[in-house]
Amino acid sequence: MSTTEETKALVTVRGLTKHFPVRGASFGKPAQAVRAVEDVSLTVAPGEVLGVVGESGSGKSTVGRLMLRLVEPTAGEVIFDGQNLGALGPTALRKFRRHMQMIFQDPFASLNSRMTVGDALMEPLKLHLGLKGRDAEDQAVALLEKVGLSTDHAKRYPRAFSGGQRQRIAIARALASSPRFIVADEPVSALDVSVQADVLNLMQNLQQELGLALLFISHDLSVVEVITDRVMVLYLGRVMEVARTEDLYDNPAHPYTAALLQAAPGYTGESRQILGGEIPSPIAPPSGCVFRTRCPFAIAECAQTIPILRELSAGHYKACIRDDITL
Repeated sequence: MSTTEETKALVTVRGLTKHFPVRGASFGKPAQAVRAVEDVSLTVAPGEVLGVVGESGSGKSTVGRLMLRLVEPTAGEVIFDGQNLGALGPTALRKFRRHMQMIFQDPFASLNSRMTVGDALMEPLKLHLGLKGRDAEDQAVALLEKVGLSTDHAKRYPRAFSGGQRQRIAIARALASSPRFIVADEPVSALDVSVQADVLNLMQNLQQELGLALLFISHDLSVVEVITDRVMVLYLGRVMEVARTEDLYDNPAHPYTAALLQAAPGYTGESRQILGGEIPSPIAPPSGCVFRTRCPFAIAECAQTIPILRELSAGHYKACIRDDITL
């Protein structure tokens, strides 16, 4: 992550780390922890869409929650437009949240089943923008229309809607406070395939129209390729590779990235790298490079050295000590 990238960034993350203590450690044994995120650094520029990909358990969702301080980090810092979020107390953080919102994977769980859609949308309008009465109602209706729903929907409860409609409501709620940065955590993975494209098109259009910075978390590489400007690849809580989307898909530099792309539906290349085994436990990750136990190019030195994220070309970084392999 270069100084130039930090200067241009709306959000800068430095050394973000999160360890979750494991309960039930027996007497006389050292306490254990789930090492969910380890030393992650990244930037998101104004209006940029940064994709985050990796297998389940790679730490994608935890990174998103840490960036919004929905989860407190073990170490590291998040800087939003020059403001260190870790320095904000509860009251200041609550006020600051209008600038950064989240779209969750499960739209039904993220909406209050006891509130009408109109009331759910008016809540952030009143809290963050100070709107009241008819002004709040009118703005709630405008938000529904912006996401392709109608005025009548404001009087209904979440249970009356389909999954795709609920996610549209969740998007409208995230937009209610006029944020500058949104974390979208697997926003279409819980939806039927038939409606995923419509919701993605809506998100892409709104992002461009409003100039939003977006952290887009997904396991679907075909979706990430279409919607993102850059991609960050995570494995067991560590960054393996970061690059412009086109560069990463055309010229993956890390063996893990190559394996993910080759395993994706629709891959037509001649070579195919198959990952053996399963992702190791984050309680006891491998020494050195965490990917080495599944990497076909691992050598003895890989167990001794934690590879740093180094720049290969403009904006293209990888964390691997080997430059002598062909992917």
